[in-house]
Amino acid sequence: MGSCFSVRIKAESPLHNDVNSTYGNKEGNDLSSTSSKASPVSVPTTPRTEGEILQSSNLRSFSFNELKTATRNFRPDSVLGEGGFGCVFKGWIDERLFTAAKPGTGMVIAVKRLNQEGFQGHQEWLAEINYLGQLHHPNLVKLVGYCLEDDHRLLVYEFMARGSLENHLFRRSSYVQPLSWSHRMKIALGAAKGIAFLHSDKVQVIYRDVKSSNILLDSNYNVKLSDFGLAKDGPTGDKSHVSTRVMGTYGYAAPEYMATGHLTSKSDVYSFGVVLLEILSGKRAMDKNRPGREHNLVNWAKPYLTSKRKVFEVFDARIQGQYSFSAALKAANLANQCLSVEPKFRPNMVEVVRILEQLHDSNDVGCSQNEHHRISTRKSTGSGPNSKHRRMSADEACNEKATSYPRPSTSRLHI
Repeated sequence: MGSCFSVRIKAESPLHNDVNSTYGNKEGNDLSSTSSKASPVSVPTTPRTEGEILQSSNLRSFSFNELKTATRNFRPDSVLGEGGFGCVFKGWIDERLFTAAKPGTGMVIAVKRLNQEGFQGHQEWLAEINYLGQLHHPNLVKLVGYCLEDDHRLLVYEFMARGSLENHLFRRSSYVQPLSWSHRMKIALGAAKGIAFLHSDKVQVIYRDVKSSNILLDSNYNVKLSDFGLAKDGPTGDKSHVSTRVMGTYGYAAPEYMATGHLTSKSDVYSFGVVLLEILSGKRAMDKNRPGREHNLVNWAKPYLTSKRKVFEVFDARIQGQYSFSAALKAANLANQCLSVEPKFRPNMVEVVRILEQLHDSNDVGCSQNEHHRISTRKSTGSGPNSKHRRMSADEACNEKATSYPRPSTSRLHI
């Protein structure tokens, strides 16, 4: 799977650096209604005791020896990844009895084992159970069970065959093909549906850790959101926000949350905008290996998102020709709206889902990115308002050239 579930937890703790997450991600800087059907859920708004959480979760309680056997004694070659919580191991259990099974038989699982020397601990482990033990949706990762035995704290998840979105976007290798435009839109839509479910009136949960390493993919590129350690119940009554200590990941956290600690559903919308920008650009939210002005992806990209002539500067060159000019503008505009400095100008996630459904279902692929880039940078050879050789717009060039490209074929990535 190539990906690890990291934990960011409901219990408050200081800002963290270089502790990231899901399925093999060791980078990153941590700060301290949809079309899918979902089971009805009621999330308590008052704190619950550990006993109440464990008793009401309907999860399998595993013994430490069962998980030790299932993961072949937590062998190093079974490690899927590691994060602040600890390592995640691949294992196998019997589908019916949920007992340890031989490798290659039964159900594949991902077992996250608490690092007892790490900064994340029991409260983080408990928070995962609190939310994933109650919330069920096609775009949320399934928590199968847990282990609470002596000092051992483990979580057992369904195995996600393609690992994290982060791995697919940023891994560079001759044998790894880049995600196609259609896959990127499918993934963005799936993530948006998962967050919209969390924000729905019946659930009212703020995810607080939207990032590419927490977006997991199955073999068909269906999305499951993971890592619910930082999730918080949304504001109730006449409250407009939840006051909390600032936690999350640098580059993804909303500016008003960073400044005040006031958490709202619009904080998640901003973080989703960062992920959408990563999906469009193929660049990390934060990367000090880039030139100075490009370290922060949002700061660098925002001036380009609203420019018809410059918008393609942001897009991943590896998927040129796979989308139309109008689709590119619509996607860029959506990202820009989500990244609005003022929360009130950001769309809600239901609106985000609606726009992404349009992009995902669109068959319009139009002109190539190279053509748009050539047009946008073409110099006028004349001068003055009456020049014969004025700069041609991208839309005019599309009509003039009328180039059509086939929809990209599905290409499997090799991990």
